[in-house]
Amino acid sequence: MEQVADPDEVVRHEPDACVGCGAGLGEAHDSGVERRQVFDLPPVAVRVVEHQILTRRCGCGVHTTASALENVNAPVQYGPRVAAVILYLYVGQFLSKKRTATALSDLFGTPVSGGTVATMAQRATGRLGGFIEMVRERIAAAAVAHFDETGFRVASRLRWVHSASTGKYSLITVHDKRAVEAMNAAGVLPTFTGVAVHDAWAPYDTYIDAVHALCGAHVLRELQAICEQAEPGAWCWAGQAAQALRDIKTLVDSQLARTPGSLAGMDPVALAELAHRFRSAAVIGANDTRSRSTTLMAKAHALARRLIDREADYLRFTTDPQVNFDNNAAEREIRMTKIRQKVSGCLRTLSGAEQFCAIRSYLATAAKHGVHFFEALTRLAEGNPWTPEIT
Repeated sequence: MEQVADPDEVVRHEPDACVGCGAGLGEAHDSGVERRQVFDLPPVAVRVVEHQILTRRCGCGVHTTASALENVNAPVQYGPRVAAVILYLYVGQFLSKKRTATALSDLFGTPVSGGTVATMAQRATGRLGGFIEMVRERIAAAAVAHFDETGFRVASRLRWVHSASTGKYSLITVHDKRAVEAMNAAGVLPTFTGVAVHDAWAPYDTYIDAVHALCGAHVLRELQAICEQAEPGAWCWAGQAAQALRDIKTLVDSQLARTPGSLAGMDPVALAELAHRFRSAAVIGANDTRSRSTTLMAKAHALARRLIDREADYLRFTTDPQVNFDNNAAEREIRMTKIRQKVSGCLRTLSGAEQFCAIRSYLATAAKHGVHFFEALTRLAEGNPWTPEIT
């Protein structure tokens, strides 16, 4: 923490008497000051504002009633900041409905029911229809996008959360299925023609209009698993393939550090040599495991064949500076579902899961544009969701 130049309040502590002679110091001049600052919250309580809608009778006998403020349409209701806090705790910090209601009561003395939390989430999601469609369209039109999926317990059943994202936009959806049916429902991949970065799960490859780039971090984990099954100290084809891939990444990273956004100056001889080492290791691995006599050998053979057949997709980052080596961007998008399950367990209804994912899409996109969570949620609660400008 650092002191601020303009504190909200200054409290002066003045000495009463000299510690030497005992004389009073009321008229003495200041000779120094030590500044100490305390950062704290003011007392927080709900503030109730009453809106009185008056009706007046004209001399002509007609009664005229004043117009009510927008979004003030009930005898008693919560304001947008209370709603934003509820949504922040429920969706932003993954509390359950019951714990969110308890937190409001404990922190602000405001009794809130779990049903109120659910209603506010439903209402907020209803205001995001246009926003979600806009995000879907912008990701579908992007040059590069990341895709991933993970399991999510909803109503005691396994459902699937899917993410599609770029550096500026996030779309998170939930579906009963994991494969093409869910991807079509998300609405990005069916019309996407850019570079789709993902792991090697087969359903992604059914979208033939996209150019595909496979995650290097994911395949490194697969190669490491094979190395761990080899004899200690013995040469392993998977180890050579993994090291060659790491060296290629180092070569690309060094070039991008020198010329951000361009790979034009990268040493083609060094790249060709490393790519040859990568390919040779895969060929050796395919030959050594072609009998597929065990389950482990069959998996190793499938991996080696994939490295050979999909070499261009694994090395897409060496030819396109916009393509990342890994798919960590997509994995970060869906990590929140695992946190949600650890903190509060599964969601009880599919509609609740859909609301959760829609609001998370809104918050993740806002964060990528530098918009604070609470500001974005307050605007959403006011009925005026934040929307990114077209760039």
